[in-house]
Amino acid sequence: MPSIFTHSLVGIAAGKILLRKPLPKRFWVLSIVLPSLPDVDVISIAFGIPYEHVLGHRGLTHSIFFALLLGFLTVTAFFRKEGLSHKHTILLAFYFALLTASHGILDGLINGGLGVALLAQFDNSRYFFPFRPIEVSPIGLEFFGERGYTVIKSEMIWVWVPALSVVLLKVLLGGRFVKKKRCYSPSSGHLTP
Repeated sequence: MPSIFTHSLVGIAAGKILLRKPLPKRFWVLSIVLPSLPDVDVISIAFGIPYEHVLGHRGLTHSIFFALLLGFLTVTAFFRKEGLSHKHTILLAFYFALLTASHGILDGLINGGLGVALLAQFDNSRYFFPFRPIEVSPIGLEFFGERGYTVIKSEMIWVWVPALSVVLLKVLLGGRFVKKKRCYSPSSGHLTP
């Protein structure tokens, strides 16, 4: 798996890339937490659940089904009182689902482990992508040694630089490609740009 830092960076970058208006702090906290949340399944090790079991590491919590479910539960729990339209509720749920699913996708790009059960709930087969350039991150304090340094270098090349480049590109281009709506102003009786 990539490190928790990289999973969280993906959430921050996605929020900066996809959204235009200021959002509440809970939105940003969720954007940082949800991409890392699937690794809650490491507690299965303490209960003796084998890695390859559907409830083992990179099992059900790394699936697309889990991501979709969590996306809708997140919006229900944290944005219920916002008065969002049906369309905005669905879009926000899919945004959080995509962030959660990014975890399994990144884990499918690492060079170690048994793969990711992306279709768990329906099939417990484990998958990797054909291109696996990201170094697998160690769990625990071993991360803060030489192995962790190798992992961070790999993640910087394959995740951080591309994600931050897209954020920078959006900042530099600003709203140049966003079509501005013309609005009618009752006070002046004219359309305003």
